[in-house]
Amino acid sequence: MDSGLPVAGLDAPRPKPRFAIAAPLGAAIPGEAELVDVWLVERLPRWRVREALETRMPPAHILVDLQDTWLGEPALPGRVTASVFRATLPAGMADADTIAAAAAALLAAPALPRERRKGDATIAYDLRPFLDGVDVRVASGGAVEVRMTLRHDPEKGIGRPDEVLAALGELVGGAKLVPATLVRERLVLAEPQPDEAPKRVPGRRPLDRGAGTGPERHPRRGGR
Repeated sequence: MDSGLPVAGLDAPRPKPRFAIAAPLGAAIPGEAELVDVWLVERLPRWRVREALETRMPPAHILVDLQDTWLGEPALPGRVTASVFRATLPAGMADADTIAAAAAALLAAPALPRERRKGDATIAYDLRPFLDGVDVRVASGGAVEVRMTLRHDPEKGIGRPDEVLAALGELVGGAKLVPATLVRERLVLAEPQPDEAPKRVPGRRPLDRGAGTGPERHPRRGGR
């Protein structure tokens, strides 16, 4: 890490910067407001951290925001409860009202049994526990935007947007809904419980949260 920031772990015999990405995201899906924790061994003003990072972001990535976070706050990855994805279907692929009716049917269903391939095996699973919300609207040029809020479960895994689009397609006559674009808009975080709320302790150093990355206009990791 050549930012010059005092990142924890760089002074170890085998330097390894200490940071934590909030939630994994496939390389093929850009993110608009991703989150990452970065631990610093020295408290710095936000402007210094921003200046150090802005010129060293990966290509087509931008820094969105920075926030100080006290060390007593719950770990970022453990606070992620859901991801919000936005799929844009090309104009003419499917009628917005039809998709909206199919989305309502998915949300009204008590269970959504499905199967998916994993290696050489076929695994049966229920999509419904992962589905927190589906919103459909008409975008510019007649395209249809499908916004999906998909839960994260520490035991069952993470809801996948392609599985939701496949389920919607089956309800609209077996259509294959292939989005022109698919992005993760943001992550949903659980609020700390009262007994978990961080307390400001004199002399305790904060960490800076928020190295933002992503395609231009679609930051891959943005600070809280």
